[in-house]
Amino acid sequence: MPIIDHFGLLAPHYDRLASFRRGERMAELLRLPTRGSILDAGGGTGRVAQHLAPQAGLAIVIDVSRPMLRQAVAKPSLVVVQAEVENLPLRRRSQARIVMVDAFHHLRDQERALAEMARVLEPGGRLVILEPDIHRLGARLIALAEQLLLMRSRFRRGEDIAGMATRLGLASRVERDGDGSVWIVAERQGDP
Repeated sequence: MPIIDHFGLLAPHYDRLASFRRGERMAELLRLPTRGSILDAGGGTGRVAQHLAPQAGLAIVIDVSRPMLRQAVAKPSLVVVQAEVENLPLRRRSQARIVMVDAFHHLRDQERALAEMARVLEPGGRLVILEPDIHRLGARLIALAEQLLLMRSRFRRGEDIAGMATRLGLASRVERDGDGSVWIVAERQGDP
């Protein structure tokens, strides 16, 4: 079976198809502004990072899709790196904030990716993951559509993602909102 480059095909249109309208809520959950850096893990076109960049010392977008990153390069104030979230090319405890929006279900190895994000999160740092709430019908329809498109997505309950983060030593909680999304908020306590 041939591998389809879904994100390569979507890249030129992605920002129009998936606009980001939750910047204020994201900034609140991330406790922005910060003087440190913010990592948009699996950040694709930089559609989220471009909104958060003015509130951080540095905004980094990491993604595996070269066509998506070509779109991100055109946005000001973003540092763009092609890499897997499962193998972040960043120093241990170097990121003040990490955000992942609508990407966790696309990760090849979700546990390893979360461990990598925990590894690079600095003491007192925050990680916020936004995913469709698989408890909701709309999210189940998205999951079915991605399965039919052969995207190999694996959707998880917010509680399962938060549980993984907790096992990695991050204080974690789940929040839901009325639009069918789930927010996983994880924080590295101020340990040395």
